[in-house]
Parts: sequence; structure tokens; C-alpha cells
Amino acid sequence: MSANALSESHCQPCANDTRPLDREQASTLLEQLHSDWMLSADDREISRTYEFKNYYQTMAFVNALAWIAHSEDHHPDIEVSYKRCHVRYSTHMIGGLSNNDFICAAKIDALLPAAA
Repeated sequence: MSANALSESHCQPCANDTRPLDREQASTLLEQLHSDWMLSADDREISRTYEFKNYYQTMAFVNALAWIAHSEDHHPDIEVSYKRCHVRYSTHMIGGLSNNDFICAAKIDALLPAAA
């Protein structure tokens, strides 16, 4: 699945028996995202830090991210400071990563120019 295919997909609710993605599956999907996305050592989350020129740009990004999260009903953990936003995705219901995490990450990446 390409980054474009990920960003055009939509999150699906996880069933009670949904298993988290394993390292190989997560690594394959991670290759479709911006290279700044990182897989955690325990394979349970992906994260990326975004840097901006000022507070206004940071908050505009956070608001756009919030709109995506609301639209997809899949919400990241975010840490916001003046010129920085750290985003972490994990599907808490299954205790690890699902396709939904990568779909939302791709949608967020699509908000910014390729050089971001």
C-alpha cells in the first residue's frame, strides 16, 4: 500500500479479536510514511515530531490534526509546545498498532509540503 493509498483510506473499527500488527507488518507500513516517523522499541506505537516557525503554525497544524482525528474517529496522543508538536499513534483497544494508525499518520503527512 502506498502513502497515497494510505492517506485516501479510512479507519475501520477494530473487532474485539483484532491482533496488533507485528514488527514486520508495521515496518512495511512505516516505509509508506515520511521518514521521520519512528516505530517504538516495543512495536506498539509510531511517533513523529513536527517543527514549525512559530506558535501560530504549530496551532494551525494541531487544529488540522484534530479535524483528521475527529473525522477518522482515531485519536493520537499529542504534545504541543511553542514550535513543536510530537504525535504518537497506537490503537489502545488492541494494545498495539493497527492499520488505522498508519492511515492517520499518512493523512497528517499529507497536510505538509514534501520538504516538511
